[in-house]
Amino acid sequence: MIDHISVGVSDLDRSATFYEATLAALGLTRLVMRPRTVGFGKAYPEFWINLREGMPPVAPESGVHICLRAKTTAEVDAFHAAALSAGGASDGAPGIRPHDRVRYYAAFVVDPDGNRIEAVTFPAE
Repeated sequence: MIDHISVGVSDLDRSATFYEATLAALGLTRLVMRPRTVGFGKAYPEFWINLREGMPPVAPESGVHICLRAKTTAEVDAFHAAALSAGGASDGAPGIRPHDRVRYYAAFVVDPDGNRIEAVTFPAE
């Protein structure tokens, strides 16, 4: 249903470095580099960061977050660890999230601009 997504960032170089490390855990690489935007993906750019000079940090109460699918719990763990090592903050450590309809394994991080990013997988057991 969704072809691609993008988030605004205040420092393109810093964010490109952050997302290159963080998204690598999910198999995404930097595919496109333009003066004000960078695209990451597997076969085509699915996740874009766009320079928004002077952008204030995203307000924690905005409620906006982006969720990316991981293949395994190990990928979710690696995503979280890579984000923290690259200057992000944890917004929910990797773990099982019981829900009324499904059981899923996820981790939540906040990028240097306050964008909330989640990685999720649905383990069989």
